[in-house]
Amino acid sequence: MGKLNETAECKIRDICRRYKDENTPLMMILSDIQNEYGYIPLEVQEVVSQETGISVAEIYGVVTFYSFFSLTPKGKYVIGCCLGTACYVKGGQQVIDKFGELLHIKPGETTEDGLFTLDALRCIGACGIAPAVTINGTVYPKMTVAKVSEVIEEYRAAEKEQEVTG
Repeated sequence: MGKLNETAECKIRDICRRYKDENTPLMMILSDIQNEYGYIPLEVQEVVSQETGISVAEIYGVVTFYSFFSLTPKGKYVIGCCLGTACYVKGGQQVIDKFGELLHIKPGETTEDGLFTLDALRCIGACGIAPAVTINGTVYPKMTVAKVSEVIEEYRAAEKEQEVTG
């Protein structure tokens, strides 16, 4: 996002004002901003602070505490690998390592083409289908290292098809 343009700043101020009558509006404001822009950089936090009177330090603390908020842009496809106990025991670490190896990124990073972000998740409540992986809300149950390249290729192929069909 870099320096905020006037339109983005107005949109952020509108989001803040939408919740002016709430007792504790910060989570709702940040959630709406995250949904709108995909991340919440410092420039945005400063605007939220001006509108709400909540310190930038407190806002930053909330943004960095909750894993669903991000300070940096995410890829088009966010790969979440569960590393909760059940998933970890059934090979979750090897699965995330394979995604990282094939995409040339570490957890928390985004590929240079902006297509994929790799996230390590603590527990997604899918212990019965461990190890579980989510990609933009689609759950991949009982993921194996052998299936990782297939999943990546599925999304790359979909991207190529979108480019061709426009």
